[in-house]
Amino acid sequence: MKKLILILTVLIASNISNAQQVMNPELLWSVKRIGVMGISEDESQIFYSIKIPNIENNDFDTTYFKMPIDGGTAIQIEKEDVAVADKNISPDGALKVFHKSVHLTDVKATDIYKHLDKANAYVFTELDNRHWDTWSDGSYEHVFYKKANALDETAIDIMPEEPYYAPQRPFGGDEDYIWSPDSKSIYYVSKKLKGKAYATSTNTDIYKYDIETKTTTNITEGNTGYDTNPAFAKTGALGWLQMKTDGYESDKNDIVVLENGIKQNLTQQWDGTVNSFKWSKDGSKIYFTAAVDGTIQLFSVNYPGKKRIAPVVKQLSEGQFDVQSIVAELDDTLIVTRGDMNHASEIFSFRLKDASFKQLSAVNNDFYSKLDLPKVEKRYVTTTDNKQMLVWVILPPNFDATKKYPTLLYAQGGPQSALSQFYSYRWNFQLMASQGYIVVAPNRRGMPGYGVEWNEAISKDWGGQVMDDYLSAIDDVAKEPYVDNDRLGAIGASYGGYSVFYLAGIHNKRFKSFIAHDGVFDTRSMAGTTEELFFVNHDFGGNYWDKSNTIAQKAFNEFNPITHVDKWDTPILIIQGGKDYRVPIEQGLAAFQAAQLRDIKSKLLYLPDENHWVLQPQNALVWQHEFFKWLKATL
Repeated sequence: MKKLILILTVLIASNISNAQQVMNPELLWSVKRIGVMGISEDESQIFYSIKIPNIENNDFDTTYFKMPIDGGTAIQIEKEDVAVADKNISPDGALKVFHKSVHLTDVKATDIYKHLDKANAYVFTELDNRHWDTWSDGSYEHVFYKKANALDETAIDIMPEEPYYAPQRPFGGDEDYIWSPDSKSIYYVSKKLKGKAYATSTNTDIYKYDIETKTTTNITEGNTGYDTNPAFAKTGALGWLQMKTDGYESDKNDIVVLENGIKQNLTQQWDGTVNSFKWSKDGSKIYFTAAVDGTIQLFSVNYPGKKRIAPVVKQLSEGQFDVQSIVAELDDTLIVTRGDMNHASEIFSFRLKDASFKQLSAVNNDFYSKLDLPKVEKRYVTTTDNKQMLVWVILPPNFDATKKYPTLLYAQGGPQSALSQFYSYRWNFQLMASQGYIVVAPNRRGMPGYGVEWNEAISKDWGGQVMDDYLSAIDDVAKEPYVDNDRLGAIGASYGGYSVFYLAGIHNKRFKSFIAHDGVFDTRSMAGTTEELFFVNHDFGGNYWDKSNTIAQKAFNEFNPITHVDKWDTPILIIQGGKDYRVPIEQGLAAFQAAQLRDIKSKLLYLPDENHWVLQPQNALVWQHEFFKWLKATL
């Protein structure tokens, strides 16, 4: 009997211990990451992969599974057993489309000077010399096709000798090319510009390549902004995503449909911007995802075709979560992926009839069941111009309102990306709150989900109303008795890093600690070294040497963080990736040097092999430990 009691006592203690466990960096980097590959042709199975970080090997282990379409037991399979229709095989089964690199221009010294085979140099005569995290080497990805079972050597380049990229750089993949339903044409996305024009424009187009005549037609020639993500309905109508303004990468994204020579913009009258879309089976409507009120939700819009009726956008789902992707449509159901600030992505079904979700996969359910989770609250704050701004407030696990907690203002990057219910493996609010910090995350000016006007308000005004929005958010939450006003910090990356650098010069002693990752410190230097020049041209309003341009001069002077370094007085951790060509290395180095020369407590975390993100597991753990070590020392 005594032995039984001892065993029960140990089990109960173990359960209590498990229930009281909170997220830490090592646990975060053990979370399984699901990736859906599609469903079987008979619609009975879902195929997906799971990636698990392998810290020892500094990479990821991948396994593959299939699961019944309505959920249930998942079975592990080999990669070759993934029975999903290959979109790159033509509908008649005869041909296969793919992409590969083609060398067209000599810019490497070893290509120019064949006898100097140990030289390591590049020679450029025009822009597009580097992008994201790689230097241009004179090679371009091109789209090819071949007989379905033939060797690649027999493939035909549909862009012969063209010094353009398809798929797009830096993130384009095989979503950038598709077959026509009759197997006679390939449609692909490319930005057919060179040099300065390539670096300053967002004018991608969708091209139609005719297999028989080997001729190419630009089907979006009239539009000067982004045209992306082409997709055919089974009826033959072609849909794609379109932004109208050249050089504006965060313009309103609309769904445009072309059929029988007639184009229709289905979302033109809707005050929002589309993330991604999928045709319904019968071609009568399009399902899409979009930001709304701090979340990403499901929507639909009808496709009128020749009928004289207006397209109507309907929101289908609502709740405190993000619908990240639409996988497939069944009879009355959508298969989607969904997550929130406390849960990584899982597969769900969504019943259109009653707008209900059912969780199908459960790859991390057991993991989260052992954690005490933070509480995520939705709060509305009145801004200085009398607008209502949503602010996410994330409270630590086992929150006690009678205690005082250190509090972090989170500044979102983008600058025009949604601060939704995302689950990040770096800027993870669950992890921050689990280390005892309250997180204040405002949906400040510049974010989608509140109409086009709110979304556009940050362009050319980086240091203006948005800074008041940040301060309105932290000042409002700081009135709560559980916020320790002597321990406030501000953190952020990219534009969020800019925000931290800028707030450091204007915060009037609100904050006791700052952390800036890959942030813009000097807008002039940023404009002179970043690779996608259309971004700075649009957001800063012009060139720094144009003294007659008052908007640009404000961006390069008053709204330039380096201008306000004389007012810096607060400890700051600066993080910089060595291969970040979007916000290049001199931004972080200059900020650290300024802090050091001003005798401000500061630290530089330099990651030579990382780009604008931190992708390697061991580097990511270093990032997390340095992040919390800094907060512990300064807050």
